[in-house]
Amino acid sequence: MVVLATKLYVEGEARERSLDSLRSLVTNEIGELDAEFEIGIRHDDFPSVTIDGDDATVARNVLREEFGEIVPDLQAGDTYVGTLESWDEDGFVLDAGQGDGVRIPTDELGLGPGSATQIRERYGLVQHLPLRFVYGGADGEEASRLAETEQDRLYEWTRGDGRLNVNSATRAEVRATLNRAGHAQDYVTVERLGLLEQSVICTENTDPPGLLASVGEYLPAELRCVVP
Repeated sequence: MVVLATKLYVEGEARERSLDSLRSLVTNEIGELDAEFEIGIRHDDFPSVTIDGDDATVARNVLREEFGEIVPDLQAGDTYVGTLESWDEDGFVLDAGQGDGVRIPTDELGLGPGSATQIRERYGLVQHLPLRFVYGGADGEEASRLAETEQDRLYEWTRGDGRLNVNSATRAEVRATLNRAGHAQDYVTVERLGLLEQSVICTENTDPPGLLASVGEYLPAELRCVVP
């Protein structure tokens, strides 16, 4: 079994649509392997994928690589994926399946000056966004920190033509909303960040705050801009 490091936190019909989307994503990743799978949702909203078949080990590794994995125990110095659950002036708290969460102090984010709240706004980080981090250990002697690969990814966001980040919606739902609102020519693609966290990559002449103002009423979601 693999517990995927992405959350399914919506309810009602949206939850069923999200489950269908997850099944499609898993099928796309491992559908050509000799493996059958079943998806469950844990009490903390992390999805678990139980896999059987001759290629089960390969399939599990593929899903770990694509989504990251929630594991029972964290080892100091190793890299994991957690979801952005909360923030304050002093840092981020990531949910990595460890109860109270893993705190990343502001000075260990490695994303430039400002408080953690200001950094979140600057990089357009929506709640539940999966982020890679290096675990510092349970004894508190070393602080957990954002992984260098994650820092590089977020810095790259600010060097592009701008983004609109969204949570609580599948990639298909975001694309359909953009097209329905008349913005089919205003974005390059919708990048999947997590199951319900997406990033709309804007074209050169698209203003991310303007796009947010235009589509915000159609998306019952948190939206944050990345302005280059």
